[in-house]
Amino acid sequence: MKVSDYIVKFLVEYKIDQVFSYIGKNAHICDSIDKDKAIQNIFTIHEQGAGFAADAYARVTSKTGVATVTSGPGGTNLVTAIADCYFDAIPTMFIVGDLPPDECRGDKCIRQFGFQETDMVSIVKPITKYAVAINDLKDLRYELEKAYFLSQEGRKGPVLISLPENLQFIQTYEPNQEKSFYDSDEYKKMIQNTHNHIDNEDIKTTVELIKKAERPVVLIGGGVRQSLGAGLELKQFLDKTNIPIVYSLMGKDVIRDDYKYNLGFIGNFGNRYSNLTVANADLLIVLGSRLDYLQTGRNIDTFAREAKIIQVDIDQFELGLRLHIDLPVLFDVKSFLQKLNKNNFTLNIDAWQNKVLQYKEKYPSEYGIDKKERIGNKIISKISEYLRDDDIICVDVGEHQMLVAQSLVTKGSQRILFSGGFGTMGFSLPAAIGATLGTGRRVIVISGDGGFQMNIQELEVLHRRNLPIKMFIINNASLHMVKLRQDTYLNGNRVGSQKDYSVPSLKKVGEAYRIKSHEVSNLNLNEVNEVIEKSLQNNEPELVDIKLEGPMTTVEPRLDFNRAFEDMRPYLKREELEDLMYIKSWNK
Repeated sequence: MKVSDYIVKFLVEYKIDQVFSYIGKNAHICDSIDKDKAIQNIFTIHEQGAGFAADAYARVTSKTGVATVTSGPGGTNLVTAIADCYFDAIPTMFIVGDLPPDECRGDKCIRQFGFQETDMVSIVKPITKYAVAINDLKDLRYELEKAYFLSQEGRKGPVLISLPENLQFIQTYEPNQEKSFYDSDEYKKMIQNTHNHIDNEDIKTTVELIKKAERPVVLIGGGVRQSLGAGLELKQFLDKTNIPIVYSLMGKDVIRDDYKYNLGFIGNFGNRYSNLTVANADLLIVLGSRLDYLQTGRNIDTFAREAKIIQVDIDQFELGLRLHIDLPVLFDVKSFLQKLNKNNFTLNIDAWQNKVLQYKEKYPSEYGIDKKERIGNKIISKISEYLRDDDIICVDVGEHQMLVAQSLVTKGSQRILFSGGFGTMGFSLPAAIGATLGTGRRVIVISGDGGFQMNIQELEVLHRRNLPIKMFIINNASLHMVKLRQDTYLNGNRVGSQKDYSVPSLKKVGEAYRIKSHEVSNLNLNEVNEVIEKSLQNNEPELVDIKLEGPMTTVEPRLDFNRAFEDMRPYLKREELEDLMYIKSWNK
């Protein structure tokens, strides 16, 4: 068997039907994909585009996403996408077609020996679960199986394989004669170390804490989405208990917004009613969340400060890392919820439920405390209104990302894909390609002008393949989130975020790529609404540039560096805030 044919056969056995590619020294692998009817190449315009497409493919299918590129700059152009997968725990495999070993520097004290020679394994080791260079075909089957297993095992993540070009075209490879990773002691040891046992005392303690709680809250993190089936178990638990929930950015699409006690997005740019809910809780059940500073705020002493905190996570190093945890539980979220659901709950939390609903009614995300409309939030709400129940929404990084987290209403089987831990501008457009090809569903891109320009070249793929992708660009002609920090800490010197920064006509750019395109302005919201509604009535690729003009728009509310978790800008009057609290106000 030809080596490249074996690699493709291996991927097909794991039901991987798309590989995102940029051709070079991986040409034999791409050729083998092209000849196999069960799998196809998707050629992007930039290697980073291939990486993000594989990332999103993995998110929506739960399979391992695969991208293949050439050596040198081909590999280094993947690094940002690899890091994104690592920090968001996305199972992916990156295959780099590399130079033959005799063209590499080895132990020579020189920078480079062969053309485009780069040691990708050393570069990506800190941002992969496993990275290996295969220079002997005796290792190929073992290393391929090991890399795939590690991408899906435990806390999932990316792996990288470097395979020299001269090995790819060898015709006499016999994989059945080579050692399998799954027969090895290494594999058996990994299986033994998997966290698949839970102390029943942890479940018993959790049940007791829930039954005693007067103000319980569940915090949903990305780990719930990563644990297959955990969302259904969580819904069953909520049907039993009606406990209010909040979510991190990565947990937004786990529970629909029609759940009565869905209290929304928490953190530095969270909904005001969400932060109030967490601040006043007496029990916080954290499911698959790292509790990073974007969630807790920098003044962590004020976060859920009178609550008992239970944290459930599959990664032992995340438990109790940033703040005190009363009950750390090292276990898979789905399995934890399955055991929890075997118990009966009779809770007396009516007063608490009514209170959090009052928070939500009093401080809706589309209006400020001055009762004026927030234009950005209103635009996101309008997009949300016309979405189909099975749409996938790919969101870039910036102001619009926080607006989506605050105001997009989830329904049906919708998915929302964010670049979370790494916060990568340029994520949304190539991610949309992977998401639609992985599912056949329509994808909505919501991006800012800055992020959209970073991978704008992938518009060519949308036209070439006539992909059902709608793009809404929230265009404030600036890098707004940076601008906020400059206004706060640098006396409003907006260098790089507005000074020496510009945006071309995105409508003309879209048309240059032969994509139907529009330009509208928030100064005529009726036109904005009409264009949004009309564009979402079909599946053709389409771009809508929504210019935010006139008075400054901004993301509110937001949590300043030293403020209490519930005390968000624009600030409530002290008397009003104290009236909302079950617990004492933070006066330090």
